[in-house]
Amino acid sequence: MASRDDIAIEITPEVLLKAYACGIFPMAEAADDPALYWIEPQARGILPLEALHVPRRLARTVRQGVYTVRYDTAFDDVIKGCGAERVGRQTTWINEKIRKLYRALHDRGHCHSVEAWEGDKLVGGLYGVALGGAFFGESMFSYARDASKVALVHLCGRLIAGGFTLLDCQFITDHLSQFGTIEIERPEFHEHLEAALRVTANWHVMPNDAAGFEILEIIRKHQKPAAAPAEKIEFR
Repeated sequence: MASRDDIAIEITPEVLLKAYACGIFPMAEAADDPALYWIEPQARGILPLEALHVPRRLARTVRQGVYTVRYDTAFDDVIKGCGAERVGRQTTWINEKIRKLYRALHDRGHCHSVEAWEGDKLVGGLYGVALGGAFFGESMFSYARDASKVALVHLCGRLIAGGFTLLDCQFITDHLSQFGTIEIERPEFHEHLEAALRVTANWHVMPNDAAGFEILEIIRKHQKPAAAPAEKIEFR
């Protein structure tokens, strides 16, 4: 379901949080379109944290600390990276209204960035909204090999440690499917969402300098045995 926002109704950060609590999120038609569309997919992509699949090569990259991962230190730059034109994509749904709204949510402690750094250069990352025990992934970008994937793995470890129970990916993509993302129908998603909103999770439970091997160990301990065959995931 998609509906264009009514220009007579101001969309505030508070309105945005209420929309997320109802399973709705905004997108723009293009970066230069001042309006927003409210989206509520019939089929929703989620990444079950207890069934996260980390490919062996990526796990090695995370463990070796090829990229330094930080949180909430370059939020505006992450949104800029997510909305930038790049090969294979000349348009973006991140307009100026999106930037301002999510910056306001960030200032209120409800929107976070996960950043992959190579030295002093930001080379990838993602951002999303935290509400109760739910984290709504919004967008990710990468300028270096596997940078956004490393950020996603670190995000998952942080969510698990903080007691989050739902990672909403909105839609399934080839990029996300390799991690075990599944698609569920709207009624089932609302069941997961309602349960997650009753949870008091803590984004800040982990230090900002958690090492890759620590993140992988948190993920390993949280996994259901049947969801993580040893031949598919290697954590040592």
